[in-house]
Amino acid sequence: MKRIFVVGCPRSGTTVVQALIARHPDVYTLPETGFFEALYGGTQARWGDPYARDGRRWYHRRLHLAQSRGRRRLRELEHGAGLSRRPPAPWRDGACIRRFVHMLDRAATRAECSAWIEKTPQHLLYLDEIAAAVPDACFVHVIRAGRDVLASIADADLHQPWPDFTGGVVTWARRWNHALGLSLARQDDPRHFLLCLEDLTRDFDGTWHALRGFLDLAADRTLLARPGSRVSSVDHEPWRKRETTGRISTPERKYERLFGPETRAWIETALCDYASARRQISAACAQSRSG
Repeated sequence: MKRIFVVGCPRSGTTVVQALIARHPDVYTLPETGFFEALYGGTQARWGDPYARDGRRWYHRRLHLAQSRGRRRLRELEHGAGLSRRPPAPWRDGACIRRFVHMLDRAATRAECSAWIEKTPQHLLYLDEIAAAVPDACFVHVIRAGRDVLASIADADLHQPWPDFTGGVVTWARRWNHALGLSLARQDDPRHFLLCLEDLTRDFDGTWHALRGFLDLAADRTLLARPGSRVSSVDHEPWRKRETTGRISTPERKYERLFGPETRAWIETALCDYASARRQISAACAQSRSG
């Protein structure tokens, strides 16, 4: 069973990339689980937010005990997968992860698929734990220009207030920088594939060829018109409706519309150099494509 995790800064295009991969007939997927975030907690501290605390007690870390929120989340996911008669969730985090992976393996097997995708953007902050617990996992990092991410988050916060979108421009500029650094640090790791969203819109065939090769998905299987399994709960997350089709289109530009000249000037100085990072990532993608 091939186990794929799609990660990235929120509002970077992780949902549409998840849906695109799930259009392959051999791939099963499901809505965001938030499992590792619930299991380990401390998300704000991992973002490097000022004054944020890890939240875990010493015995969680030293004894590898799962947080109660993570154990509850595991049972919720199992219930949603029709496994309501499972025994109580384990106390150890490693055992919880094994149950989580087994659940997804079973779901993919029932769907007659040989691979599954778990997409929770902020699982980018838990790469070390996931890689250690799921050693055969592969990771797709979705990266988008920081100013477009900030605009998308601001727009989402205005029209669909959601806890994940709060924090403001300063917070999310810092978080985007941190996310980019986490992804670039894994560029030379063969288990990680870095993908710029803009490359999918400008060179879909070439970028998809490289991504499919990295995931070792059969090249002779035609992509479905839409994912064969549910990507997101659009009833609760209506802003994802267009993204869940897996059809790549040029994202709407919101940057100039939402931010005035003074804010844009600040953003340009606060964000890391995305153009340089994209050249580096795109070159690596082209090299894998030619190989």
